[in-house]
Amino acid sequence: MAVFEYKGRNRRGEVMAGTMDAETADRVAEQLFNTGITPIDIKELVEETAGSRNVSELVGNLFKPGVDLEELVMFCRQMRTLLRAGIPILKGLSGLAESIDNPTLSEAIVDVYRELESGRELNVALSQHPEIFTPLFIALVRVGESTGQLDQAFGILAEYLQAEKETRDRIKKALRYPAIVISAVVIAIVIINIFVIPVFASVFERFDAELPLMTQILLATSNFMLDWWPWLLVGTVAIGIAFKFWIATEDGRYRWDKKILKAPLIGDILTKATLGRFAKSLSLVSRAGVPMIQGLTVVSGVVSNAYVSERILSMRDGIEKGDSISRTAAATGMFTPLVLQMLSVGEETGEIDNLLEETAIHYEDEVKYGLDNLQAAIEPIIVVILGVLVLVLALGVFLPMWNLANVVG
Repeated sequence: MAVFEYKGRNRRGEVMAGTMDAETADRVAEQLFNTGITPIDIKELVEETAGSRNVSELVGNLFKPGVDLEELVMFCRQMRTLLRAGIPILKGLSGLAESIDNPTLSEAIVDVYRELESGRELNVALSQHPEIFTPLFIALVRVGESTGQLDQAFGILAEYLQAEKETRDRIKKALRYPAIVISAVVIAIVIINIFVIPVFASVFERFDAELPLMTQILLATSNFMLDWWPWLLVGTVAIGIAFKFWIATEDGRYRWDKKILKAPLIGDILTKATLGRFAKSLSLVSRAGVPMIQGLTVVSGVVSNAYVSERILSMRDGIEKGDSISRTAAATGMFTPLVLQMLSVGEETGEIDNLLEETAIHYEDEVKYGLDNLQAAIEPIIVVILGVLVLVLALGVFLPMWNLANVVG
């Protein structure tokens, strides 16, 4: 990701300048448009300028804690309460920065406070921290500022983020049990291969007896792990790093996000959760008065899936050419006939925001049902896997024990 320096003007015609991390200059321009700034000049900083950052600061950022959804929900609720009580926003932010335990969020709020003191709008100040505040967050804050209903904007964001947190918690809860079981099985296999099987091998070698076939297979696996574990460790780390770099590329992220939506068991659930997030987000920006084209641009940055994001941008391009929302949605091939019908009705009646809300609720119910079925589907698979492993271990470990008396005799 490169560092770009930009200049632009806000709605009042004031000159705004700063730096922003982004993949391309187009991304910077898109982000500026989303925050209400018309870019005048965007240029990439030379490597020497970008690389002249303080090394200790960069190292420190690696160990900074992230900001989770629960902390953002609390921040939005606190902001809504402060604004409804009539407390000046600068005073409110100053108090929040001192009371928040998370240093990353606290530093961001302090920076927002300084930006506001220099005369910038709140949404522009928040946009300087894209790793914390999403384009949807910034867009709703901008609408709240322009309409004088900033407290309501933070209330809507708190409800949205809370629903998003609950959906993620359900997915984590559904995957927690199989992850624990599989991890325990892997650890057990490693311990048996390293500490148990070699003992049997030494005993049988002492009596010049032949090990059972399954024990020989386990012993060969054990010897392989003991002899090659440094290379196995290095290879695993290398694969992990290579995957991380690949996933950081635009093409890699797109391919991975496309494949994960088609993965067995969880692919359908992730697809519905992503589309539910899309419908909920677009409903919020539409209800707030954001134009549909700009709303789709904003929403494409919050779905957390490059494949779906590209499909949303294709919807935006189709609408720009004069197509309807329902036709562009149908062209993506992602939506069910029921959802497409609801979108079509919403266009005809002018209730697109309400229909999108209904669509989001529909997908949320589908995700809940899918997660319940996921737990029921995973349990027999895990039982079969455990049965196979127990059989292998019984033949490889206990069979030699049963034969040990005969061998000694």
